[in-house]
Amino acid sequence: MVHILLEICTDQNNMRTFRIIAHTADVRVKVAASSLEELFTVSLEGMNQILKRNFCKRKNGLPSTIHQIEISSADTTALLIDFLSEALTLSHIHGAIFCQVEFAELAAHSLTANLLGTQVKSFDEDIKAVSYHEAEIERNSRGNLQTNLVFDI
Repeated sequence: MVHILLEICTDQNNMRTFRIIAHTADVRVKVAASSLEELFTVSLEGMNQILKRNFCKRKNGLPSTIHQIEISSADTTALLIDFLSEALTLSHIHGAIFCQVEFAELAAHSLTANLLGTQVKSFDEDIKAVSYHEAEIERNSRGNLQTNLVFDI
């Protein structure tokens, strides 16, 4: 989503002009974990924290909705973004936060999982999309997996 700021200026001849300044609204999250499953889980937790602050930390009873997902992607980074995008889409469709994920399979290019969620009345922040921009899963100096995630709001 792009916010447009309309700025009215006065030039040297006292004529009014305008210029459009685009500002991209996004939230960046840096994620690190010791395993691929943990990286995906922590990334989901980070997205949930944006959608509904501290919701998953509170005890909200048993999950009210469960969705099985199957995703195949070109590489592991794309798989992570596609996974988060699917969870985000389901959150919007069902008005739910998916605090838990149970992976039946998680490989470099595919996954099968159950997302367990709880319905909410509203989101604190509306995430429009999960961006591929800046995302690249790599190993850091400690041997952990890490990536940057960009959420368009």
